[in-house]
Amino acid sequence: MGDPSGVGPEVIAKALAKPEVRALAELSVIGSAQALFDTWSKLALPGAPPPVTEIHGIPEGPFPVGELSVDSARAAHAWVEFAARLCIAGEAGAMVTAPVNKEAFQLAGITDTGHQEVLARLSGATNVKTMLISGQLRCMHLSTHKSLAEACRYVTRENVLHAIELTQRHFAAWGIASPRIAVAALNPHASDNGLIGREELDEITPAIADARLLGIDASGPHPADSVFNAAIAGKYDVVVVMYHDQGHIPIKVHGFEQSISVNLGLPIIRTSVDHGTAFDIAGQGIADETSMVEAIRLAANLATGNGLGS
Repeated sequence: MGDPSGVGPEVIAKALAKPEVRALAELSVIGSAQALFDTWSKLALPGAPPPVTEIHGIPEGPFPVGELSVDSARAAHAWVEFAARLCIAGEAGAMVTAPVNKEAFQLAGITDTGHQEVLARLSGATNVKTMLISGQLRCMHLSTHKSLAEACRYVTRENVLHAIELTQRHFAAWGIASPRIAVAALNPHASDNGLIGREELDEITPAIADARLLGIDASGPHPADSVFNAAIAGKYDVVVVMYHDQGHIPIKVHGFEQSISVNLGLPIIRTSVDHGTAFDIAGQGIADETSMVEAIRLAANLATGNGLGS
């Protein structure tokens, strides 16, 4: 459910009120029954919500709406852990997450920064990456929550090669045996052959060459001001980007409401909405559920072996 003080209960309720979404899989909610039922009733949604699993000893509500709350943060953290353990144990085929609030986590003394850190800790995964999807545009991130200076230092031959290999491995598992992987440059104009930075010549190009020797269809480094249009046009299946904003900006400009995320490098399937808790509109009935619908659809597709297809 994510942070129950945010828009999580609303986007879940709106998504699960759609018969076509309920038909995708056997769906259940890990969270607060009161929060979901109250939201369902307030929005006058048809039918009844799916089963809700609550956790003994965790606050069940009511939760404050539209503000930071220690109780909400602790509940959200416990729900994520519970869902992750279900997936790790094979009792659930995938998990879909509504947003949590990093500031609320910190306020509650939770050391995990967000979902990804919880999932990596519980699963033992050591190198988890984020791929954003909006329609036909897919951006696999070499790094996400690093400062720009730190992100630039992270662009090494080893790290770029690992990201390409991870992308290849997941796409193959999803039914795309030989994905066309475009690797974005870090510097403007792909450095103009070293005139604007050395990362392309010293790190990215050698990593791409290494990947091609492994039989991976990787190309680049492509200038970041043109590669996304090419991907949208269908020339590439995925773009490996070098840092957070390089991938997030084109995704959200291309289709903000439809954008979702999926983790690569975990032993479980986890998809997520690509928006925050939106405290400023929580409880007002105006949150857009499109991202949650798409996240559920992708999770169901991956869990049932239908890959990235619709």
